[in-house]
Amino acid sequence: MTSLDPRAPLVLDTRELGRRPGSERHVEVTVPAPADLGIEVLAVPEGSPVELDLRLEAVMEGVLVTGTALVGLDGECVRCLEKIEDEAEVDIQELYVYNDSRDGQAPDEDDETSRTEGDLIDLEPVLRDAVVLALPFQPMCQDDCPGLCPDCGARLADEPEHDHGDKVDPRWAGLASLKEDPSN
Repeated sequence: MTSLDPRAPLVLDTRELGRRPGSERHVEVTVPAPADLGIEVLAVPEGSPVELDLRLEAVMEGVLVTGTALVGLDGECVRCLEKIEDEAEVDIQELYVYNDSRDGQAPDEDDETSRTEGDLIDLEPVLRDAVVLALPFQPMCQDDCPGLCPDCGARLADEPEHDHGDKVDPRWAGLASLKEDPSN
């Protein structure tokens, strides 16, 4: 297990809680966003401000962290590739179990329980999970985005009357000449 850096922006010190169940601390802080926070088409730009409003509460098992994170989003519409700039407020709730609460047992490698490391907790994995799960799978610039023209790539929202005329299926193109020939 690696040691947490207490100076890292998403590492919080819980020493003030003193492992006394019921004691709590309110934290309002703005931190830079970590790298790769989001999905391919919509993400939080690295280093952009993440506003955290958290309550840290000591409970019997560990430290319960609840609150919200406000993040700015940059991306593109999956239908028309228009730039999207938005913000999202995501809820955070995670129990960090005291690292020594397993009765001397070593933590399992596959155990996904968040743990304290000494008096420190790392919010980055919890923030990452909360943001990624809150993002739309296919972000759009507007709910009814018509997308792009499949023939020429024109953005249909900018040209609502866009049309290429009647298309003839190439398999029936030979019959079109019969329709135009008056001698038949």
